[in-house]
Amino acid sequence: MRKNITVIAKMQDNNMVIPLSIIWENGKSYEIDRVLDIRKKASTKGGGMGLRYTCLIKNQERFLWLDEYLWFVEV
Repeated sequence: MRKNITVIAKMQDNNMVIPLSIIWENGKSYEIDRVLDIRKKASTKGGGMGLRYTCLIKNQERFLWLDEYLWFVEV
């Protein structure tokens, strides 16, 4: 299943979008320590296709997807 989330991100000069933090629906914010990988990939659990960001958040690897203008995670 897919859950849309709010992401604070920056756009670099080369049009690359880099997520900086995620905000859950309860307002809790988590800083992204580092982006480890970015690749075009399908979400097998959530459906859809987009850029999959492998991120390090609180020393744990997590996947974020950017599907056109919507950010989501698999739940």
